[in-house]
Amino acid sequence: MSTPPPDDELPALAAGEASVGEHPPPVPAGTGAGGGPWAAVEDVRRVAGPDLRLVGPAVAAWLAALVLLAASPAVAYLVAAASLTTAVALLVRPAPADARRRPAGGVRTASAAVLICVAASALGVGSRLAAVGSGPVRGLAKRGATARLDGVVTGDPRAVVKTGAVHHRETVIVPVRVEQVGNQRVRVPVLVLATAPAWKGLLPSRRIRFTARLTTPERSELLAAIALVRGPPTTLGVPSSPQRVAGVIRLRLRAAASHLPGDQRGVLPGLVDGDTSLLRPDLADAFEKAGLTHLMAVSGENLSLVLGAVLGLGRFAGLGRRAGPLLAGAAIVGFVVLARPSPSVLRAAVMGGIALIAVVGGRERQGVPALCAAVLVLVLADPELARSYGFALSASATAGILVLAPAWRDRLSRRMPRGLAEALAVSTAAHLACAPLLAMLGTGVSLSAIPANLLAAPAVAPATLLGVLAATVAPFSLGVARLIVWPAGLAVGWITGVARFFASMPYAVIGWPAGLTGVALLLAAVVVGALVFRRPMARGIAAAVLAGVVLVAVGTHVLAPSWPPRGWLFVVCDVGQGDGLALFTGPGQAAVVDTGPDPLAMDRCLRDLGVHTVPLLVLTHPHADHIDGLPGVLRGRAVGTVVISPDSDGEERHLLAGRTPRTAGIGDVWTVGPLTLSMLGPLSTLRVTARDTGTTVNNASVVMLARWPDLSVMLSGDVEIEAQRELLAAGVPPAQVLKIPHHGSSHQDPAFLAAVRARVAIASVGADNDYGHPAPSTMSTLTRLGERVYRTDRDGDVAVIGSRAGPTVVTRKNRP
Repeated sequence: MSTPPPDDELPALAAGEASVGEHPPPVPAGTGAGGGPWAAVEDVRRVAGPDLRLVGPAVAAWLAALVLLAASPAVAYLVAAASLTTAVALLVRPAPADARRRPAGGVRTASAAVLICVAASALGVGSRLAAVGSGPVRGLAKRGATARLDGVVTGDPRAVVKTGAVHHRETVIVPVRVEQVGNQRVRVPVLVLATAPAWKGLLPSRRIRFTARLTTPERSELLAAIALVRGPPTTLGVPSSPQRVAGVIRLRLRAAASHLPGDQRGVLPGLVDGDTSLLRPDLADAFEKAGLTHLMAVSGENLSLVLGAVLGLGRFAGLGRRAGPLLAGAAIVGFVVLARPSPSVLRAAVMGGIALIAVVGGRERQGVPALCAAVLVLVLADPELARSYGFALSASATAGILVLAPAWRDRLSRRMPRGLAEALAVSTAAHLACAPLLAMLGTGVSLSAIPANLLAAPAVAPATLLGVLAATVAPFSLGVARLIVWPAGLAVGWITGVARFFASMPYAVIGWPAGLTGVALLLAAVVVGALVFRRPMARGIAAAVLAGVVLVAVGTHVLAPSWPPRGWLFVVCDVGQGDGLALFTGPGQAAVVDTGPDPLAMDRCLRDLGVHTVPLLVLTHPHADHIDGLPGVLRGRAVGTVVISPDSDGEERHLLAGRTPRTAGIGDVWTVGPLTLSMLGPLSTLRVTARDTGTTVNNASVVMLARWPDLSVMLSGDVEIEAQRELLAAGVPPAQVLKIPHHGSSHQDPAFLAAVRARVAIASVGADNDYGHPAPSTMSTLTRLGERVYRTDRDGDVAVIGSRAGPTVVTRKNRP
């Protein structure tokens, strides 16, 4: 599926991965027995076979928490009482006198253990549901009241930008444990939604005071309330010493990496401590398509690498069997603080701790019991982990590695080097184990995840270990840290190159049904595959069919119209609900008019067109759906003159990275290569901002006529009826193509549309948008005028080729 396969989950140091949709990392090739830092932990790798005794209790506790989180406290307590009563009844029942019936006693004991774990899980869920569902905070939330709260930040703030048609708004999401409301002492979790930028700089453990309007959570969550906050918080103290140290280390690591190239600068902190604040959106998209997103989620592979290095250094320094693991235990604590206690980091830390206890005790251990123990401990400690897809993906991938990979590795090693066999077995086993969960998420099937992970794996260990070393040194010497990150950057460069290569491949990710339908279809495919590959004749038939499918797919891709089409002059990019237009000015060059709401979509369109230079950039008006994609245009491209509306107050400047825009003037003519761009509007003189009413800002749009020797296009921005009538009164020149004003809204003057006399009309519009664009009345008017109408929500990118016979249109639906 579209996730990458998992961590190097050594049975002795099995660790994990994080957040929803992120997937567990692959084991690096060559880290098998006797390789690299793993020689130091070889004494904890011996596994005689999977011990499944803890599987039942762990799964039962997990499922109980998952189900009961949606129930009431009374139901949870009832389940706990019934489970415990049944378990006691099973345990006190006399053992059978007949020795031949002793296995039945073992079943009763195992069943009792499962029921005891269910009871513990239910009791924990019930107590938490009771805590968040009652008390003064929930009471205030039910009334929608405003209150003053004192609390402690419990996680990193996360900024989310919501883009609308008129403006964009940034919301900061902060988990907080409220400890006082008014004069009452409490201890309940609250999720803060704030708009003040000051919330983004808070560190976990910081005590704060704030005033918020409280509402009840929409879903059944272990939250007492949702707190809506307008102003900044009042800080009541400093973060804890460990969190201050972690904050300094993260900040200094970013500073040390700041001199690396763009891709390396964004990825290295993510590999070390999960900090993706510098990760470029297009690279994040490439990692997702290539199945490498898990590398940016600090997880078990990272902890395994760190512990292996620490144990190796301890052994090299002559530390004893007990002192070395104690040092590694300190490393686990530091790792959790630095990387933050996400679900996979917690699982990694707990499993690492179990492994170290086994080392100190001098006892062999197995990976499956350690995984089950980690799951059991974490679900009992934090029942809400039972709902985390990231936690589920992490545990599933680890289980796949521990149960499936060894046999597959041994079988594959008969036909290939053992290191390659191990890497391939681990990647495939983790990928297969995660597949049902990914089908539930509807993330699609990745055809590139396994090869991408295999190629990236050798660079993960050096990049991570050097990055950790740089993070350790950076607070003391930034210069030395910059020297260390240089070779780490080379390893990261290999990983990013692999991600971009596989993400650019056709059919890197193919669609797959979501939900239970997708799971059922996947399981059916696995069963059929297992049956087929058991018989030689069936394998031959399947190979022939698969080869035919591949040939058809490749042939379809090769024979399909090339993109960009030869001779293109004008392209309306599919950027969602917004405008993003490219106008050909020469090989590798295009003028850009508006940039849509999404930098990633705009960058993708220009990259696919082969545009690396933008000599002229026009932003028609300061609405988010026309300017927020600007970073995607600036990313890696030379950009020349920037032009904005004469009626704009410069709202666009905050996205221009220090560039000074010019103001469009009526009658201005810009000539770039074969393109001539004439400014026709706006004809009003009202100064507007993005905060003005939608119609006012729309009518401030720059209107232009674009002309090449064989094509003319009317670029009408978002002008509505009032501005269209002003243009009509001033005289509207004809054009062969019309970029339909305001995404085809109903606010159109039919006389203006007719005056353009276009043969082709194109609506740049987002699928299933909330505005009803394009309006049926506008589409009917254009059809009556004899115009061929295209829509980006249905047709994807729309390219126009000019000729003396008239415009030719080529469309392309975007790749998944």
